[in-house]
Amino acid sequence: MSIDAQLEAWVRPLAQGLSDMVFYPIHIFNQDFPLIVLWLAIAALWFTCYLGLVNFRGFRHAVGILTRPEPQGGKSGEISHFKALSTAISGTVGVGNIGGVAVAIAIGGPGAAFWLFMAGFLAMATKFVECTLGVKYRRINADGSVSGGPMYYLEHFFHARNYPKVGKFLGSFYALALVIGCLGIGNMFQSNQAYVQVLSITGGEDSLLYGRGWLFGLLLAATVALVIVGGIRSIASAASRIVPTMAALYIVSALIIIAMSAEYLIDAIVLICTSAFTWTSAQGGMVGAIIVGFQRALFSNEAGIGSASIAHSAVMTDEPVTEGLVSLLEPFIDTMVICTLTSLVIVTTAIPNGLLGEGRGLEGIALTSAAFAHHVSWAPYIIAVAALLFAFSTTIAWSYYGLKGWTYLFGEGAKTQMVFKMGFCAFVALGCMIQLSAVLDFSDAMIFLIAIPNTIGLYLYGPEIKRDLEAYLLKHSTK
Repeated sequence: MSIDAQLEAWVRPLAQGLSDMVFYPIHIFNQDFPLIVLWLAIAALWFTCYLGLVNFRGFRHAVGILTRPEPQGGKSGEISHFKALSTAISGTVGVGNIGGVAVAIAIGGPGAAFWLFMAGFLAMATKFVECTLGVKYRRINADGSVSGGPMYYLEHFFHARNYPKVGKFLGSFYALALVIGCLGIGNMFQSNQAYVQVLSITGGEDSLLYGRGWLFGLLLAATVALVIVGGIRSIASAASRIVPTMAALYIVSALIIIAMSAEYLIDAIVLICTSAFTWTSAQGGMVGAIIVGFQRALFSNEAGIGSASIAHSAVMTDEPVTEGLVSLLEPFIDTMVICTLTSLVIVTTAIPNGLLGEGRGLEGIALTSAAFAHHVSWAPYIIAVAALLFAFSTTIAWSYYGLKGWTYLFGEGAKTQMVFKMGFCAFVALGCMIQLSAVLDFSDAMIFLIAIPNTIGLYLYGPEIKRDLEAYLLKHSTK
């Protein structure tokens, strides 16, 4: 039996059991709503209402903070607001923004695009809470580096109330699950998808890389190592260059394709809106569209999981609310802009031209690529390059998330950090060489499992964050 098969046989029962628990289906109107999606959706709706539509009223202020000159010292932290946001976005914008949206529309109908947009708007409030907490309860290490995230604010809440063991347990559980999860969702899956995309644009079976995943994996691992060895400043510097480039490349390309299908644009928007509220559309109508749309959005922007707060914690600021407001832009860009543009490309191009439907055999990124290629034959190369950039940027961001989970468990020492970084790069290469679907399923389930204690922590901190927000807005409205 091969190593792949042995690991698959051993891990599969664990992965299946954990997935069954995390994604346990709640039956609503003849539709199965995954428990974790319902959990995250309720939290997003609650914080949107509880914080008085901070997603809307804080947006302009967030843009203002982001466009200020970068701080020149005198404040705690390591990176600017822009670099913190770029790093967090690089961890969420991935292949799912291209292929996952196509899957959502294929399953839930065009109406899923509407609910995907709405879920992105609501998720902004959840992101605000966790990123404000990430900065507020971060730790400044002896060398000036920063460590923050859910493990620290969960520990602090219970430690401050004389339950230190509970806090340490929750923090350690979160950190351990994060380390395990980062090796799958933020590492092996990303490197595997990058290899697949490069293989597709270099000739497929005729490519020099065909059957040589180890070679591509080693090259990618070496590139990742060059970036992550320098820590958050190096990662943020790379992300601040890659994210605007890849976002601009994809957004401009999508707008061009939509413009070339302009005669279908009004009908597409009407179809999306009407399908979102009808009971007779694909897969059970409105409820099916809501479920699929919310699931794709929440899986894309990761609001409620808490991972992004780790990157935002490194920002140079003495006012935690500022970074909470900046983080509003993360779901906005990731979900409300990029995912919505992907939706419009599919609904204006794929649907009218019969690219979506039975017998076509197109799904995921192949469907999105075919929609682009309908107007521009070489457009799939742009999609492949965008997917490659998305995969690489996600990998370097998740290396930092995993590192902070690792140092929470084993200390901040230089050797301890180097052990993790070397291991992380080894898994990057491994992801291109073997197929371990059970390992990836297990790590994905671990990532979404930590949304449960993280979201509980957000609820517990809710009144405190609300007071901080109102005090901040009052202070700056009088200036």
